[in-house]
Amino acid sequence: MNRRTNVMADQRTLVDNTANPAPLGLLGFGMTTVLLNLHNAGFFPLDTMILAMGIFYGGAAQILAGLMEWRKGNTFATTAFISYGSFWLTLVALVLIPKANLAGIAGPDKATAMAAYLTMWGFFTAIMFLGTFRLSRALQVVFGSLTLLFFLLAAGDFTGNHTLTVIAGYEGIFCGFSAIYTALAQVLNEVNGRNVLPLGAIA
Repeated sequence: MNRRTNVMADQRTLVDNTANPAPLGLLGFGMTTVLLNLHNAGFFPLDTMILAMGIFYGGAAQILAGLMEWRKGNTFATTAFISYGSFWLTLVALVLIPKANLAGIAGPDKATAMAAYLTMWGFFTAIMFLGTFRLSRALQVVFGSLTLLFFLLAAGDFTGNHTLTVIAGYEGIFCGFSAIYTALAQVLNEVNGRNVLPLGAIA
């Protein structure tokens, strides 16, 4: 006796009950950026406080947020958080590897290698900035100011003009706080179920 099996498509809807990881990624980026640029602005030297933030909060926490955004199917946030988390880890490595004297590897020359490194991140951020025009005004400010920050830092290294680096430091402090604002606005808006702090969502 022949048996015919009918395979029915599963039409159940998957409900995503996971938390929004974007505030974590934005805070990891924003708080670490503020601290590094307080150094660039001349308030304190580069020390283990900045390096530790770069490894664990700017680096690891952002990568974790990016992986959670991947689970949600958010390509933009996945690319942004994992990329900038990796940026912080590579930046720390650029500082620590020469000090560890591994195989006599020298640190990057600021006028060439470091300027090229920062310029590449500037180009990447400029393209990501274009994507924010479909997202929110708050993210436009974050990515727009970050693009400017990378190019200012690259110009400061390439020309050896310390004043440009100091200007970049103050601009970077603004950039970091704009990311912190965006993160905390998302948290407070979600907790209260209404717009407590505006993000300028794009219709």
